[in-house]
Amino acid sequence: MTKTLPITKARENLATLVEKASKQLDEYIITVNGSPAAILMSVEEYESWKETMEIMADPGLMKAIKQGEKDFKEGKFVTFEELKKELKLE
Repeated sequence: MTKTLPITKARENLATLVEKASKQLDEYIITVNGSPAAILMSVEEYESWKETMEIMADPGLMKAIKQGEKDFKEGKFVTFEELKKELKLE
């Protein structure tokens, strides 16, 4: 859940906020003079967002993902069991 708080409150409770962001995945919008100025979130969440943005910025990768989704909807895929048989992994 995202919570908004002024920088003075964030400063007073920084250790607790960091722990909650890290362990409970809480997110905090920090305001300065009533305007949003920064976000406090877990490293895991931040890295996930960065990875998503990198994927979305890669036209070739986005095209491949969309093609994969289309193929799946059209039934153009093999199951894991079929793949194991094809590769003679059983």
